[in-house]
Amino acid sequence: MILRPKPSPRHHGTLAGAPSIAPLATVPTWLRRAILDAQSLASKDVEDVALTAGAAIGALDAVVRRQGRWAGAWRQRLALTAAAVTAKQAGRVEDEAALRDAVLLTRPGDNVGPAGLLLLAWRRVAARPAEELLGEKSLVAVLAEFGYARDDEAVRDLTDDLRQLAARDGTVGMTTGAIAIAERHGFARALGVWLADALLAQRLGWAHAVPLLGADAALGTSARPRRSAAGSVATSIETDPEHAKGLLAAQARAALRAIDLHAELGRRADRLLADAPKLRAKAADIVVEKLLSDDAIVASANIAGMSDRGLHRLFDRLVELGAVRELSGRPTFRIYGL
Repeated sequence: MILRPKPSPRHHGTLAGAPSIAPLATVPTWLRRAILDAQSLASKDVEDVALTAGAAIGALDAVVRRQGRWAGAWRQRLALTAAAVTAKQAGRVEDEAALRDAVLLTRPGDNVGPAGLLLLAWRRVAARPAEELLGEKSLVAVLAEFGYARDDEAVRDLTDDLRQLAARDGTVGMTTGAIAIAERHGFARALGVWLADALLAQRLGWAHAVPLLGADAALGTSARPRRSAAGSVATSIETDPEHAKGLLAAQARAALRAIDLHAELGRRADRLLADAPKLRAKAADIVVEKLLSDDAIVASANIAGMSDRGLHRLFDRLVELGAVRELSGRPTFRIYGL
């Protein structure tokens, strides 16, 4: 069971110079130590690991409900990490920088390639309303992004199984069950963790899902769930407690990483918002909002009718102020973000 604090009142100030929504969250020392002590977690019963994971998700829930103004950039940065890990597990060579390039330097409608599609899949879970993620239309799209041919019957069966799982199991069971369902339908574990993140967001009532399990590199190499004599994948904690412990420990680690990244980006966002009044460009507020809402912006983006030269000057000023970073390391086709 996860106890959730009441959400903080939302701040409605102007963009320029506006303060953060709420103080940055910190993780209690005891919880951080419990999550990072892998040897200790391995020696515990699955119920104790579930308590640790529940506490981590509870801390993350408090962060989500603070509605930080940089939440969009935070979720998309997590999506980028998840996509890079997913690509590596699939035997691909693209890292985070290459994935960024595949999507940001491609014109809308053009082919972003298999690796770029993986990033789009994780960006989908971070950007689309959580309540829409597990509908048939969304699943058709995400299966295509994961590289599967369209199969409407398989999508309907998957949707039905996920609906039953969400109605039947608790938070812990949903995590193990989502991965088991994906594998039972012949899909890779990466899709299963995508589904688990979507289910968690729906269970907790979040407006948007937070990419968590996809960024855990160890998860992709952990033991597969055991199969019953009938050949179906076991989904319960009782039938495969060690598998469940591995998933719960991964979820706890992922929640901790997400909380720490939220705090880091929050400090950068505060710097950006503090420097916003110094910007003279007419569309500066729009650019700042986009930086707070996404992982990165390409310097040639069409924003509020600004010329490429004007946008370059604005980004150069932001870098000079220390408010944003240039992420590509290139002299041309530059990309900027928190």
